[in-house]
Amino acid sequence: MASLIPTTLSLHSRLTRLTLTLTQAPRPLLHFKATRAMSSESTQRAFQLRLDPLTGNSEWIVIEEQEQEEQISNNSQKPLLATTSYLDMLNDSPRNKAFRQAIDKTVTQPCHVIDIGAGTGLLSMMAARAMCNGDSSTTCRSSSTEGMVTACESYLPMVKLMRKVARLNGMERKIKVFNKRSDELQVGVDIPSRADILVSEILDSELLGEGLIPSLQHAHDKLLVENPQTVPYRATTYGQLVESKFLWKLHDLHNNEADTGDGIHLVPSGLDSILHVKSQQYAMHCDAIKEEIKLLSEPFKIFEFDFWKRPDSHREIELHIKATNDGRVNAVVSWWILQLDSEGTIFYSTAPGWISSAMNTSAGHWCDHWKQCVWFVPGKGMSVSKDEEVYLHAVHTETSILYNLKTDVPRKSGFDTGDPQLILSPERIAIYGDREWRQSMFQALRNAFQERVNSLCIVADDSVFLTLLVAHLSKTSHVISLFPGLRDKGAQYLQAVADANGFSMDHVEVLEKRKTCLTMHDTHQKKVDLLIGEPFYYGNEGMLPWQNLRFWKERTLLDSVLSKDVLVMPCKGLLKACAMSLPDLWKSRRCLSNIEGFDHSVVNTTLGACGELPAPEEGPCLPFYIWQCGEIKELSQIFTVMEFDFSKPIKPCYGKAQVEFTEPGICHGFALWIDWVMDSDNSIVLSTGPDKRYWKQGVKLLANPVAVGIHESRMTVEHISTVIEASFDPSDGELIIRNNFI
Repeated sequence: MASLIPTTLSLHSRLTRLTLTLTQAPRPLLHFKATRAMSSESTQRAFQLRLDPLTGNSEWIVIEEQEQEEQISNNSQKPLLATTSYLDMLNDSPRNKAFRQAIDKTVTQPCHVIDIGAGTGLLSMMAARAMCNGDSSTTCRSSSTEGMVTACESYLPMVKLMRKVARLNGMERKIKVFNKRSDELQVGVDIPSRADILVSEILDSELLGEGLIPSLQHAHDKLLVENPQTVPYRATTYGQLVESKFLWKLHDLHNNEADTGDGIHLVPSGLDSILHVKSQQYAMHCDAIKEEIKLLSEPFKIFEFDFWKRPDSHREIELHIKATNDGRVNAVVSWWILQLDSEGTIFYSTAPGWISSAMNTSAGHWCDHWKQCVWFVPGKGMSVSKDEEVYLHAVHTETSILYNLKTDVPRKSGFDTGDPQLILSPERIAIYGDREWRQSMFQALRNAFQERVNSLCIVADDSVFLTLLVAHLSKTSHVISLFPGLRDKGAQYLQAVADANGFSMDHVEVLEKRKTCLTMHDTHQKKVDLLIGEPFYYGNEGMLPWQNLRFWKERTLLDSVLSKDVLVMPCKGLLKACAMSLPDLWKSRRCLSNIEGFDHSVVNTTLGACGELPAPEEGPCLPFYIWQCGEIKELSQIFTVMEFDFSKPIKPCYGKAQVEFTEPGICHGFALWIDWVMDSDNSIVLSTGPDKRYWKQGVKLLANPVAVGIHESRMTVEHISTVIEASFDPSDGELIIRNNFI
């Protein structure tokens, strides 16, 4: 059965942002979870996206308010919000403490407080409690305009959770909840008067991406009194110029592929911008690569945003920055600092750990809902000398902050071009520029063509690299690229780079329409000799590793056009795993209990927490870049859990493995990934494990951490082995992981 993906298109939902257009393949965290809510006088309605990760097919279905209420309570639908960042945010103790201190300091008497993007209602409850504590009367006048908290949350599932949390904490009569965007609220209709105080936390890693500016603009125009008090009071963005080979590889494919030596030109000379990353900031845990970063400037202030006054939609600024070292500027690393109170005594910072400042109050505290941001400098970057002055032109729009670097010498900037362009993720750009990965693909495909002449080849996924490689290696073969996500963009790209790669489009075609299966008519009455994939599906980089088993599903749907001796590449997939110590990640995903005096235990199952959940509940597998997960340690050898045989149609699979711990420590869970075996000799294997930083792994966290290994210093023996089991269901693409410690 296909899974239900709640999908929200509002400004105030704490969700992973969708960076693709609606015409592209849905991006998982689809994990991004979007729900479009509609309201009327009689009912509330939400739309959920039903997604089958093995086919890429999706459809919108309607969920009525009562239905939604039942879903949130229904264990069969859990965990509905596991891939949002709510749980991680609510486990962020420095954030919670800072907001509580600032709200207690600001809300000192009964008044009208509005909370925009209320989530579980934590800030609303803080404000209601602060008013009651500051009220000189014996009871808090929550029924009047003074002493009123208006909580605004557009995401229906969160509204349901908020009401549960409020009831659990005896706050349901002190907070009026609206399942609306703040720009849908009307004074005199929904609320009796403008609010005196705004409390809100609609910030992403870039600061502006959740709609902070338009939300504040509307609030100041329509919902707040003149000169209101606000928590936070101000946000300031900072940046730093850095050199990093790793960051360079994430965006400069043209220069990186020049050293691969395989003759394939994904970015031919003169077409430097035909395949590139989007010009935007990318959230990343920069502390994870601090040893690979050379600082080329001191931190510098960029923009200030005052919550207590109406912000501008657009501003530009030019900064003069002195280089502190010789080097090449590959990126601008940026972060922000919140000043939560008007006096400037309470702060929260997303600065990297190498920044030492009294305002960097969260230094050493790992969380995943806010990271630093990286802006890539085009090409190889800008060469600078110590004490040289660099000019940074910064622009902010309503939802983003953009940069351009220049010296006294005019420089070409941006990606302005009339050529057809293909925009890929930074990780995909780095993979396509990786010499080792390309050589493995080259060798596997060259071996295949030694046995096949005048073959018909189908590229089942969105790999432009494999399409070019087939055309390069075999001038007599015909290749059909399905490009299920790229579609016309892929065809236009191939047409543009064909000459530079020395092949004719007469032997390459992209099917015009997406089909669930092909017929002999589509293959020109020929059987397919070679079926290949990386596998890679455009826009799906954030999905769990085994959701790329969509390749197996595609292979099954193509069965009728495959020859009896068809060569499928990769020929099989191996589900690999490793026991891990992941203390930072586990803490960010653990069960919620008391948060600054408010019980949140009722939300744990819905948010996919790990810890003491009601039997038989278990936390979900979630996708993470393991190398960015704070403190990490491997506690066992890498082992194989199960195999997927792509030479045969897709089927249910089961695997079981004994795990022997090789290192003492605290086991918090297991990292899981797929290794793709390209050839029948098992000589070419492409791994997507934790040491391969361009792929996400799946993480299955334990309910409770377990001490493992032999502790010689204490002369004690903890758990030294466990059994891990996995079952794969091709009907919905789900992989169920269980373990049993011995």
